[in-house]
Amino acid sequence: MSDTNPNDTAPRRDFIRELVIDDIATGRFGRAPATRFPPEPNGFLHMGHAKSICLNFGIAREFGGTCNLRFDDTNPLTEDMKYVEAIKRDIRWLGFDWDGEYFASDYFEKLYEIAERLVEQGKAYVDSQSEEEIRTNRGTVTTPGIPGPYRDRSPEENLDLLRRMKAGEFADGAHVLRAKIDLAHPNMIMRDPLLMRIRRDAHHYRRGTEWKIYPLYDFAHGLSDAIEGITRSLCTLEFKDSRDIYDWLVEAAGYNNPPTQIEFARLELDYTVLSKRKLLRLVNEGHVNGWDDPRMPTIAGLRRRGVRPEAIRAFADTIGVARKDARVEIASFEHTVRNDLNMEVPRVLCVLNPLKVVITNYPEGQVDMLEGQNYPHDVPKTGTREVPFSRELWVDRDDFMEDPPKKFYRLSPGREVRLRFAYFITCTDVIKDADGNVTELHCTYDPETRSGNAPDGRKVQGTIHWVSAQHALDCEVRLYDRLFTQPDPDDVPEGEDFLSTLNPTSLVVIPNAKIEPSVASDPIGSRYQFERTGYFMSEPEDSTPEKLVFNRIVSLRDSWAKESKKGI
Repeated sequence: MSDTNPNDTAPRRDFIRELVIDDIATGRFGRAPATRFPPEPNGFLHMGHAKSICLNFGIAREFGGTCNLRFDDTNPLTEDMKYVEAIKRDIRWLGFDWDGEYFASDYFEKLYEIAERLVEQGKAYVDSQSEEEIRTNRGTVTTPGIPGPYRDRSPEENLDLLRRMKAGEFADGAHVLRAKIDLAHPNMIMRDPLLMRIRRDAHHYRRGTEWKIYPLYDFAHGLSDAIEGITRSLCTLEFKDSRDIYDWLVEAAGYNNPPTQIEFARLELDYTVLSKRKLLRLVNEGHVNGWDDPRMPTIAGLRRRGVRPEAIRAFADTIGVARKDARVEIASFEHTVRNDLNMEVPRVLCVLNPLKVVITNYPEGQVDMLEGQNYPHDVPKTGTREVPFSRELWVDRDDFMEDPPKKFYRLSPGREVRLRFAYFITCTDVIKDADGNVTELHCTYDPETRSGNAPDGRKVQGTIHWVSAQHALDCEVRLYDRLFTQPDPDDVPEGEDFLSTLNPTSLVVIPNAKIEPSVASDPIGSRYQFERTGYFMSEPEDSTPEKLVFNRIVSLRDSWAKESKKGI
């Protein structure tokens, strides 16, 4: 299997991989492990899909097997080629490639042949009940179902009706094809499950209007696996009850040594929804700006926000593969993103909320070129850059208080602080407008403290960032945050839904930030750590050399943590 993922770490172990190891040792399938990733092309991939991608492609890579990409496109009403292309783009961006590309819609002929064979063998029948009647006659978890009036149609009559359904003679809902299994089965799915339904006037994005009947997921899924020679069908836990029909169908269709379905826990992430239906609502109702909005948990959204694929793969490894569902703290994901970026991206100075500082004893017109370290000492990467220093600077307004509390170690009248990479400065005067708002600070600097060290050994407790007003570039900064205000967005009072927990400050736009000039020639999509602020990437869609726009990828620390705030 072709795979662009970088060098692997230590071998992973989980209950699925242990089963695969046993398959290889016993020669159970007589071939190398074969997995597949089978998305439905009706939306964009999200973090939950990323976990499945890493698992399926990872197993194929680790054990010398194959992994197919198959689009389970059996619902013509919701699917589109734009989703196919988006899915392929996301998988490749994550660092994987597939051995075979398939579509369930290419198997329609084969699936129909199997349907006819099941009818001829008395294992399937055409039911003409309404949807409500079928649901009622299926029974409940405590009472068995009862046969409908069409369950004992002869194979000949069923075959005639099935062929006429395929020919488009009947309207939607007039008939369905059902498996004939056991109406008293303890698993409700096994009580004569639906196999095919009429969609006479539907237009399929690949097959056009050629097909008038379509297989349901449970009918197409397992048989598609069998057709492709898959060994282990890896599904999330919500498909556990479908395992019985999966096994029944591949056996009834005559496949020897068929694939085996295994279920694992799906990803449930705090402050997030991963339901495709809910994500679609967020997009269609305008709560976000499309599937790739950086607040979305989609792969496209994470990519646009600036998260690296290495971080997503590392997160998938961290959470592992379990047998039981459990919520994962989003702080864990954010921690993984920080760890990944910390070792990879350079540091720059950017002031989000600018306040003018005039160094009154610094010569007018003079510019010092200071040396800025691109990476801290604990990061393997090295390098320096020139940072201009002039008489007028921008500092962050949050780094000044006229009447500060204890443990506020930043700028205030009479206090000395260190400017990152530069000098010690002392605030001597506060300039205000007619309304009493602070508009400018006057400070003095100590020329003997260049690079932030005092020859007399004196210490300051605060270090702040800054940019030269003469050289700074204007930029827009978009502060993205969690999309919801509570860990479980569905945990709402009766009568409300998850939208009531939307975070009104999930996006804060700062239109007039100031950034150092060293980034001017960097390519769009470059990532940085804005010192003392967070990790950012230049916006891939909206940023231009003339108008720089930066997305916050993640803050430097978990701002949602319940801990006391400490002075800096």
